[in-house]
Amino acid sequence: MTSLASNATPEQEKPYSKKQWQRGYDSQRREESYELELISGAVPKALQGTLFRNGPGLLDINGIPVQHPFDGDGMICKFSFQEGKVHFQNRFVRTQGFIEEQEAGTILYRNVFGTQKPGGWLQNAFDFKQKNIANTNVIYWGNKLLALWEGGLPHRLDPKTLETLGIDKLHGILGEKDAFAAHPWIEPQSALNNNQPCLINFYIEPGLSTTIHTYDFDANFNLLRKQSHNVPGFAFIHDFAITPNYYIFFQNPVKFNPIPFALGLRGAGECIKFHPEENSQVWVIPRNTNSGESVKKLEVNAGFIFHHGNAFEINNQQLCVDSICYADFPEVDPDSDFRDVDFEALHPGQLWRFTLNLETQVVDKELVEPRCCEFPAVHPNKVGQPYRYLFMATAHQSIGNAPLQGILKYDWQTQEHLVWSNAPHGFVSEPTFVPKPDSQTEDEGWVLTLVYNGKKHCSEFVILEGKTLEEIARLGLKYHIPYGLHGSWISQVIS
Repeated sequence: MTSLASNATPEQEKPYSKKQWQRGYDSQRREESYELELISGAVPKALQGTLFRNGPGLLDINGIPVQHPFDGDGMICKFSFQEGKVHFQNRFVRTQGFIEEQEAGTILYRNVFGTQKPGGWLQNAFDFKQKNIANTNVIYWGNKLLALWEGGLPHRLDPKTLETLGIDKLHGILGEKDAFAAHPWIEPQSALNNNQPCLINFYIEPGLSTTIHTYDFDANFNLLRKQSHNVPGFAFIHDFAITPNYYIFFQNPVKFNPIPFALGLRGAGECIKFHPEENSQVWVIPRNTNSGESVKKLEVNAGFIFHHGNAFEINNQQLCVDSICYADFPEVDPDSDFRDVDFEALHPGQLWRFTLNLETQVVDKELVEPRCCEFPAVHPNKVGQPYRYLFMATAHQSIGNAPLQGILKYDWQTQEHLVWSNAPHGFVSEPTFVPKPDSQTEDEGWVLTLVYNGKKHCSEFVILEGKTLEEIARLGLKYHIPYGLHGSWISQVIS
């Protein structure tokens, strides 16, 4: 079943140009609204709805570069699909910090991953105010379009114009100093919500110990449940997993030294030290507060985890969690340029399966896909459930670390995979799987991804057939979109 699409180059040592890849991190200041040009194929008329995507669009302030791409100001992209045509629109999230820095023409805030105010340590010492950059994800739920950044409150946007409406505290559920993580899950049929859809999210409150807050919302953003649990030590948790009965958190084995940050010598992200010899703490939290179950702590050497693909319950004592794991954490060097990354020197993200036994508190782990991969996505109706297919962004070559240039489809039943590659000039974003109307099988749908064409210095939108990963349509944008992070699909057409 392993396949490589016809537009891929033969496997070689470096099937990409580093100079082309680097230009994908150029800032994009244009904000426009227009219909995409069809380059090849045809957009299926049955593909109707809207894809929202978020990511750092501004990677410098008046020529002063950010230290890390995760510090770039958030820019929302909207792709509206209707009757075989695709309308595109992009716009920056006008956060308070964005507006202030654009008016000042310089960096005014310290950011999490190393960006500092000009002027050296004296200008940064004991300044703990962070800019909410709203750059990580965007969701449409309860008639609200929200730009998310895990370090702060969500920003509400107008879904038609993408105009920033302001901070949204979700009917007063969130406090002024609270946050709302960038990786919510939508459970399609929640047993804890009369088999109705449920949005589940969390946020991490740091301190001498860490507090994990979890939230369950109904389809109208009414709060169903909120829980808070303390766990020992510092927690760097970007994502989590859910099943019908549990929230699952992998607490990465990292330590945080606040002194260089407090003295203005380093950004917060540059003060994190990964300890690969130590185990991750796995926290399994019962979702039903009336179940009588207690929180369980398990341990496993899992490396470093940014993203989980899915999780499900085997029985009432065993859970499976599928995750992208790194043997090492790419620590941020304050003297480095993120565009000069040495891919070959870094460990790739790889797909692992963890089987948690709640009775024995033993975790088994298995390397499933050694190929470099990231940004896992599943059929929306399979969230938290046993499933067969996982879609991921992947490297062109089968071994080693490299930029993400293709899409990989993994079949848990046959343990085989398909690969579509856009090497040597294409660099992909997170895939989104959209089921076909009245589909009968799990992979009957389309895989959507935004591709940066390094040869043209422009972005293209690609639609793949879910079963075969055959490219069925490619559309062109007028300019490039910097490498993004996460997004979401809705079946409503918003244009």
